[in-house]
Amino acid sequence: MKLIKDNHQGISTFLSFALLPLSGFATDIYIPALPSMASDLSVTNSAVQLSLILFMVSYGISQWFVGSLLDSYGRFRLGTGSLLIFALASFTIAATHNIYLIYAMRIVQGTTVAMIVVGKRAYFVDVYSGDKLKHYVSLFSIIWATAPIIAPFIGGYLQTVFGWSSNFYFLGIFAVIILAFELIYSGESLKHFQPFKAKAILKVYHTTITTVDFALGLVIIAISYAMLVVYGMTSPFIIEHVFHFSPVVTGYSSLFSGVALMLGGITSKMLIKKPFNRKIGVAIALQAIAAVLMISTSALFSNFFTFMGFTLVIHFFGGFIFNNVFAFCLGRFTKNAGIASGVTGGSMYIITSIFSYGIVNAIPIQSQSLLGTAYLSFSVILIGAFTLFVKARAREEAQQSLAQAA
Repeated sequence: MKLIKDNHQGISTFLSFALLPLSGFATDIYIPALPSMASDLSVTNSAVQLSLILFMVSYGISQWFVGSLLDSYGRFRLGTGSLLIFALASFTIAATHNIYLIYAMRIVQGTTVAMIVVGKRAYFVDVYSGDKLKHYVSLFSIIWATAPIIAPFIGGYLQTVFGWSSNFYFLGIFAVIILAFELIYSGESLKHFQPFKAKAILKVYHTTITTVDFALGLVIIAISYAMLVVYGMTSPFIIEHVFHFSPVVTGYSSLFSGVALMLGGITSKMLIKKPFNRKIGVAIALQAIAAVLMISTSALFSNFFTFMGFTLVIHFFGGFIFNNVFAFCLGRFTKNAGIASGVTGGSMYIITSIFSYGIVNAIPIQSQSLLGTAYLSFSVILIGAFTLFVKARAREEAQQSLAQAA
């Protein structure tokens, strides 16, 4: 078994951070190319949007199962094997014009990315502890936010110069390069392998999903992410067909959207010592107000700049909320880091997929006011979920106080 050498731990940690945004890269890089894909493949807009959803659903479902595999069989071999398969699937998509083969390969990509990302999140729990672990975990969503910043920016230029297939060649080449560095510098991080016993594993899963505050936390991060996904699914068609800008502008717009998300995460890290409930409650309220203004002002003025201005504000608060609650969920069950990581990420993507694809089909989002309506709908759900979350945390803390007193 190949272990991480002491002098390679820094590089291994850097590689782990580099792979955390892979799920976002696999979706966001071809967002500017969605209209061209639909035209080139002779399919509808919803058909190419479905390729995003299939990836997210397979990525989400797979995370539920890969956590127990990673806790039982280790991170390294499963992770490197998944990187290789992901690269092959990317090259296959780039070389085909069959939408159904693309669907199949997107499912393969979702499954392999789940193995990679869950393993890398668990890596930090394996290697670090205490304040250092908290520091790294608080960086997760900030690092993850690099995908919606960088990927559409790169994808917009690749689409304009080389066509949509170049986005998937890029993903394949990126995976091969990281795989080479992983084989040289990384290794197994898991110190204590858990026996693969179905009954014990199911018990852990049952404990996590029936813990009320944890389950509500999953809903909150899923809805926060759904806002970004709905923007990604609809903005290329609005920017390119309604406002008549190029895919490069779509890429820049997504870049600024990602920057807003990251700034929200950075702000949350700066306010990490502030009371949790108060700061999340204020952020949700301000996000809802921004959505209302986005709708109400659209009758007076609606153009590319107002469209993006309101979007950036809403995504900033989304990043703030997501970063805080995501860290809470990951730290809720430290004894089963792989499973907790898998359940957190998996549930988030499943719930996000359901809500985002559902609202895109329910509301034909083709304007500022309609996107604002979608954002407001999500904000109402967030308010309800967070209200229940606060009550559940209060009950949990009261029970812990009683247990300590006894």
